[in-house]
Amino acid sequence: MLQEILDLGFEQIELGHGIRLSLMEGIQRYYDAGKVRFSSLHNFCPLPIEITRPAPDCYQFSSHRDTERERAVKLSFQTIDFAKRLGAWLVVMHLGRVPIDHYTDKLVAMAEEGEHLSRKYVKLKLEAVRQREKKAPLYLGRAKECLLRVVEYASKMGIKLGIEGRQCYEEVPTETEIVTLLNEINAPDVVGYWHDFGHIQIKENVGFVDHAEWLAHISPRMLGGHLHDTEWPGRDHRPPFTGNIDYNKLIPLIPNPCLLVWEMGPRRKAEEIVESLEKWKAKFGEFK
Repeated sequence: MLQEILDLGFEQIELGHGIRLSLMEGIQRYYDAGKVRFSSLHNFCPLPIEITRPAPDCYQFSSHRDTERERAVKLSFQTIDFAKRLGAWLVVMHLGRVPIDHYTDKLVAMAEEGEHLSRKYVKLKLEAVRQREKKAPLYLGRAKECLLRVVEYASKMGIKLGIEGRQCYEEVPTETEIVTLLNEINAPDVVGYWHDFGHIQIKENVGFVDHAEWLAHISPRMLGGHLHDTEWPGRDHRPPFTGNIDYNKLIPLIPNPCLLVWEMGPRRKAEEIVESLEKWKAKFGEFK
């Protein structure tokens, strides 16, 4: 698995949230032999033993259940431990969601049917905003309490945390919330923003954010990001330059050096990825 990724032309690897515990021994041996370098791990890594498929939101910091929040914190500690053992410097984090209807999925479905300029679409967006603003403070507060514990542990271990920008409006935090959250935690040496290009593009496609405007605003706090392209309005995890993201407009807005991780869907072919990577290097050079 690791060698296949390296053979595509990548120098470092992010271990995703679908890595089973049974794979970690072999991964550790490959790293110890000097055959691979890891940039980052995506929480939770390895996959919790009781979960049978990739599920980064299987335990949420925002949950109303104390036991779930505690499990999420302990699994985050474990991910940080593995990051330390594998020489990675960063863990990508999800924080949870506000328990309202799946408005983003409904808006994407309406946009696919050409209804994104309709009164019905606007009415649904306004309903999503009202519902979320009414319920969000409680769940954001829970997420913050858990995150503070993880930040403290990550600081002791010398690992940075990147809070990922999410694609669904229901998820925690929104763009406004993450700025407030980073200000309140006030640990810039430990925690920052992780920009997911595909997720934020979907948010732009359904009308919740201006991608370039947001990226320009948050860039000074950006630790890195996931690179993938989107097919309008809501299909993502495609190689860059195969969708509707305007990278020529966005890449000049990010800091350099900046860790950029290619996050590809499992159905993508090796030839697609290699071709896209070559185009990327020709256009933007090497980002670290």
